[in-house]
Amino acid sequence: MKKYLFLALCLLPGLVLAADFDGATLSLAWALPFVGILLSIALFPLFAPHFWHSHFGKVAAFWAACFLLPFTMVFGVPTSLGVIAHAMIDEYIPFILILFALYTISGGILVWGNLHGSAKLNTGILALGTVLASIMGTTGAAMLLIRPLIKANDNRKHNVHVVVFFIFLVANIGGGLTPLGDPPLFLGFLKGVDFFWTFSHMLPLVAFAAALLLTMFYFIDSYYFKKEGVLDIDKTQDKPIKIYGKLNFFLIAAVVAAVVMSGVWKPGISWHIAGTELAIQDLMRDLILLALALISLKFTPKPVRAGNDFNWGPILEVAKLFAGIFIVMAPAIAILRAGEAGHLASLVNTVSDASGGPIDYMYFWMTGLLSAFLDNAPTYLVFFNLAHGDAVHLMGPMASTLLAISAGSVFMGALSYIGNAPNFMVKAVAEDRGIKMPSFFGYMAWSCAILLPLFVLMTFVFFSHSL
Repeated sequence: MKKYLFLALCLLPGLVLAADFDGATLSLAWALPFVGILLSIALFPLFAPHFWHSHFGKVAAFWAACFLLPFTMVFGVPTSLGVIAHAMIDEYIPFILILFALYTISGGILVWGNLHGSAKLNTGILALGTVLASIMGTTGAAMLLIRPLIKANDNRKHNVHVVVFFIFLVANIGGGLTPLGDPPLFLGFLKGVDFFWTFSHMLPLVAFAAALLLTMFYFIDSYYFKKEGVLDIDKTQDKPIKIYGKLNFFLIAAVVAAVVMSGVWKPGISWHIAGTELAIQDLMRDLILLALALISLKFTPKPVRAGNDFNWGPILEVAKLFAGIFIVMAPAIAILRAGEAGHLASLVNTVSDASGGPIDYMYFWMTGLLSAFLDNAPTYLVFFNLAHGDAVHLMGPMASTLLAISAGSVFMGALSYIGNAPNFMVKAVAEDRGIKMPSFFGYMAWSCAILLPLFVLMTFVFFSHSL
């Protein structure tokens, strides 16, 4: 509610143009609320799960207040309102609306029935999800397939690895081909990265990583299946697969069309709100996404959503946490954009050579490792701005650097539960279905053992020119 009040205030006369603030003048202390909210996301679910599940929205609001109150006192109300307007209008609202639309629409597609969770079937579902992730988003593909996958494996004695690889492939790496696929790529699209640039440049990397992980999964799953077998009684007997809520497939196609439209149609009409530009094509896209979600809610039969155990919990958690994240990350981005003049000059220097040119493999690793803990969407923005900030230049002379940033944020978001928004959702659904998912650090043991060697190999294959 508070964010809408701030947005309304931004429209008042006299506050339409907000003053900028120079990141070179900011100390690292301004980034402490950003660190605080991210540590809260990592540690509260581990050490105080009951408190966290009841109050995570209040925790996010607390850290936002820790930044906004002193920032307003130092820089004034217009500048503070400008920061909020930029975070909400330019980043958060488009980000959360596409997640909301895909989550809602995919929740209206029910895959009913049950199959036998063999290694071949599981690998096939993971491969399908990897492809769908770039078409309907990692959120949409994950929510569509995670329940049928769990049901197919509910008579397996060991099925945690199935969900873990699902997070690797469907909730992260599979979304690397389009701006619809993964939140950081969508933010890049909002900044001007061409829709089809992402597909043409990311395809070799996504195909390489997916092929290796699917092969690895098949052998791991075959090993567990042969070693531990299945339960004597199948909780859900095998039944033919039927799909309900098919209207929502057309709505997903409309989501794709709306996003492409906002990147192609540029009539040059825009408004400036507290220093933030709102273009008419972006406004139309967001309204269409909201309308498509409402159409799905209106016309999808209630039994279909009930069959999916559809609820608003996962998307509400993402919405509340990211509202805080996008606000408190503002000083961190400003400091990084200041380059060598800012207090993160040492970080800037790690991704640049002596002449100031970009070191692509360092962009890949720095973007990726920070994405694992800072969430990949805001981390992508940080390094996007650090590299140059202009999409046209990044797609041209610095295409390899943009590729490194894109691949790092998408792929390494799989390293932890907080690396990408859909990771939260998959974990929540799996636990709701009785699977004892690994702890925060237990999951990282899986991801580091499997993914880090893969990323080292990818460094030599795709970014050796900068070694």
